[in-house]
Amino acid sequence: MDKNQKTQKPKILILATISGGYAGADAVGQLHTDYPSNTYILPVLCPSMFPPKFYLDSFEKGVDGIIVMYSGTDSPYKGGSERAALLINQTYPLMKDRGIDTRRLKLAAICTVCTKPFLKEVKAMNELLQGIGSVRNEINAVESEAAVPA
Repeated sequence: MDKNQKTQKPKILILATISGGYAGADAVGQLHTDYPSNTYILPVLCPSMFPPKFYLDSFEKGVDGIIVMYSGTDSPYKGGSERAALLINQTYPLMKDRGIDTRRLKLAAICTVCTKPFLKEVKAMNELLQGIGSVRNEINAVESEAAVPA
């Protein structure tokens, strides 16, 4: 691992539902509370819009961790929370097949005023990623193994 990879902060993508996680992120911002600057928040209507391929492509493109923050069973979209959980569960074995640590993808129920849980999830993901390193290392290791003739 070169020096640049050691000092580079991991990239965390948060898919935050407008009815839950995004409102929680906004509440954190209004309180002027700090959280890791390597966090990118994408407001979404419902996380069930994202198939497993989206998550895999994100990891391939260098996103080190993804937190899907949704409003849980309070979702305004009928069946949305159940479908999101199903899609995330379908993604885990595909991640394993590619040598990607499944802890890099997390589904978390965050309500509109849940500032402490929001901060806890972001900080926990950041600490995890600092410990396990870049997703590129995992992907490259599997690609290297596949390139070695048997």
